[in-house]
Amino acid sequence: MSRKSHCVKLSEHQRQYLQKIVESGKDKARKITRCRVLLLADKAKGKTDEEISDALGVCLTTIFNIRRRYHKGGVERAIEEAARSGQPPKFNGKSMAKITAIACSKPPEGHARWSLRLLADQVVELDIVETISYNSVRNILKKTNSSLT
Repeated sequence: MSRKSHCVKLSEHQRQYLQKIVESGKDKARKITRCRVLLLADKAKGKTDEEISDALGVCLTTIFNIRRRYHKGGVERAIEEAARSGQPPKFNGKSMAKITAIACSKPPEGHARWSLRLLADQVVELDIVETISYNSVRNILKKTNSSLT
């Protein structure tokens, strides 16, 4: 890695901004580390990737990725977390509220109280959600401090 394709050249304002984040210590450790990488990678410091890696304990790929993100989108893109993929939530607030309301209502004929399985069946029957397990019902009710859990 002798020739760097993504050089970091910070303005005085950017340098002060990154330094403020590092000194405050109130942000996530990953963000602070990214700020430190940018500060050390700045042309004014003249540190190599190997020196930055040794100083901060991060791998060379991380340094390369931070440099590339800086080059493509500036300081903010380089230090902020990128959106992560993942499964979207299956239940929105409205459906959770409906499940809680059903749990607080009178149980069906022949039952003294709602069971989690009975609630799950009722929620599917009322077409609030397509499918739901009794454990998901338990987790939803647990968040509302319901006495069924």
